[in-house]
Amino acid sequence: MAPAKESAREKLIGAAVKVVREKGFNATSVDDLCREAGVTKGAFFHHFPTKTDLGVAAAEAWKLHANGLFGSAPYMAHEDPLDRVLGYLEFRRDMLEGPVPEFTCLAGTMVQESYETLPALRDACHDSIWGHGLTLVPDIEAARKRHGINGDWTSESLALHFQAVLQGAFILAKADHGAKAARDTADHLIRYVRMLFNLPPEKEA
Repeated sequence: MAPAKESAREKLIGAAVKVVREKGFNATSVDDLCREAGVTKGAFFHHFPTKTDLGVAAAEAWKLHANGLFGSAPYMAHEDPLDRVLGYLEFRRDMLEGPVPEFTCLAGTMVQESYETLPALRDACHDSIWGHGLTLVPDIEAARKRHGINGDWTSESLALHFQAVLQGAFILAKADHGAKAARDTADHLIRYVRMLFNLPPEKEA
């Protein structure tokens, strides 16, 4: 059976994901989005009253995409929840390659431009970043119990720390126009988690 054709709405969301990661939200015009999606301006405004409304929809789609991608990744088959947590971080690190727009975060890109001026978009990006981050909490909590890890921190705070470090890594990649510093940052995060859970350092390859 032939795959279903994308609707104009879906095409516009896909265009927003691509173009905004390349140009930023403010620099992306409705014309840019229509051109990338291959739709008319009439189609755009039929589905989205404003560019911000499209940004909100794209942030939600981005969260769902991320949750599906990471929720079905190979590391999820590990029996030990700590192996799943470390597998998540290694998977994120290994994605840091190729052109910068292809691995950076749509929600992180948009919120840096909108946090003060576009509250609806800021809230959508908050939901995308927090919503994905909090999917890690059950495995972090299970890993703490299994490995007897106590401390004055919560599993939620560690999950959000992961997101903060990774978002910072994306900024380094943009500033340096390459992935090396971002990958180094992700490696440091993995070392930190191993120390937090009293694991020995990884052996060098």
